[in-house]
Amino acid sequence: MVTGKKDIILFDGICNFCNSYINYVISHDEQNRFVFASLQSDVAKELSVVHQIDLQNLNSIIVIHNQKIFTRSDGIIHIGKHLKSKWSWVLLMISFIPRFIRNYGYTLIARRRYSWFGQMDSCMVPTQEIRDKFLT
Repeated sequence: MVTGKKDIILFDGICNFCNSYINYVISHDEQNRFVFASLQSDVAKELSVVHQIDLQNLNSIIVIHNQKIFTRSDGIIHIGKHLKSKWSWVLLMISFIPRFIRNYGYTLIARRRYSWFGQMDSCMVPTQEIRDKFLT
């Protein structure tokens, strides 16, 4: 698994909301900065050992940038800083909110994501066009 200088995004592969967000990131990642793996994948399990991440007790997106780990709202803000999107200013404003408040909001959504947005029986299968952005 070679990622070079790319940031790795680990996400809940069976969550409809999470998959929609990853599709948004892919479509706005003009610098081709990010690669992806679902939390349910073997790659995520390997990375969790290397970076000492407890996947069982985590209800968050995870961004691995160099050797630094970003979770919850910090992960979303890190991703947003590197996307070409008209919504980038919103993330800039959110970054000024204290972390404990941002993460409280993040956790509220994360806990209800399946009931609000549903889930799939299995992880999404990316199109051939974006398959090479996924770690296997």
